[in-house]
Amino acid sequence: MALIACPECGGSISDQALSCPRCGHPIKKDDAMAHPYMRQWRGFEWRSKSELFGLPLIHIAFGRNKKTGRLLVAKGIIAIGQFAIGLVTFAQFGIGIAFGFGQFIASTVAIAQFALGIYFGLGQFATGITAIGQFAFGRYVLAQAGYGEHVWSVKARDPEAVEYFHSLWEATKFNFQRIKNMMGG
Repeated sequence: MALIACPECGGSISDQALSCPRCGHPIKKDDAMAHPYMRQWRGFEWRSKSELFGLPLIHIAFGRNKKTGRLLVAKGIIAIGQFAIGLVTFAQFGIGIAFGFGQFIASTVAIAQFALGIYFGLGQFATGITAIGQFAFGRYVLAQAGYGEHVWSVKARDPEAVEYFHSLWEATKFNFQRIKNMMGG
């Protein structure tokens, strides 16, 4: 690895750089894929032709843009990727308007390792009006360690929380049985 001068600003940069860190001028822009880092991080992106509200119905994006080296972000009604924003999101890091599933998710309903839910959160760390997790914060909390108005945890057993989660479980079982019956099973 050697230092070279940026053709735009003249600053010293690595000959392995994709762009100048000072001015952003692309280096080797005609052959970005020749860079060893880019060979390791090839991206994949697909968008449906159907759109709703100016967004693709489905947008899938992983890795990096092959020309610029920038991380790809899925943005669509259904967004799937390492980084994603959508009405429904499946991502490592994502924001879902209605629902999100992944590792770090912020959404109305979030299921993730770190689930920042508004209404419902389920994960190792969870927030929401209803929060279920190892560590949870919300109005109705079921957790190993939790904080909220009605908590059912190792150290606390609020009767209203117990009743709430028992009825939530019964409603869930009932709805799964209805779906099973509708599917002929």
